[in-house]
This record gives sequence, C-alpha cells and structure tokens, in this order.
Amino acid sequence: MSTVKAQQSGVFFRRPAPEADPYVREGGHVDPGQTIAVIEAVKTFNPVKSAAAGTVTRFLLADGTEVAQGQEIAELADENT
Repeated sequence: MSTVKAQQSGVFFRRPAPEADPYVREGGHVDPGQTIAVIEAVKTFNPVKSAAAGTVTRFLLADGTEVAQGQEIAELADENT
C-alpha cells in the first residue's frame, strides 16, 4: 500500500470541471505519471500525479477540500503486491 501526497497547498478536486467525470474512481487502475486529481492554487489548476502503478483503494479527501503540502490524498494498492 502506498499513498499519493499533495505537492502543494490549495483546494483539492477529483475532476477537471464540476460536471465532468473524475480523473479516476476508487477501484480504478492508475499508471505512473497519470493525473488522479488537481489542486487549485492562486487560480491555477495543478495536476496531482501517481508516482506508481496500482489501484486506487480510496480517496482521503472530498472535492473542494483544503489540502496542505505533503498531506495524503489517496491510497493505492501497489501493482506488485
């Protein structure tokens, strides 16, 4: 099990727009470098990317939640386990 952490502070969003589908859903597979969410900081949307391949077991934050740099955002079941 590994986690994806925020690289900066801001507001967390799982989707690119309010009416859009999430980048990935819980239970979905991700590849290294795949965008799983965005963090809005100073009116700029910055991608949150997975560092490893695996399955998103759960998101730890809801859309629109303030997030601090280094805070855990999602849990991944590693592909190798």
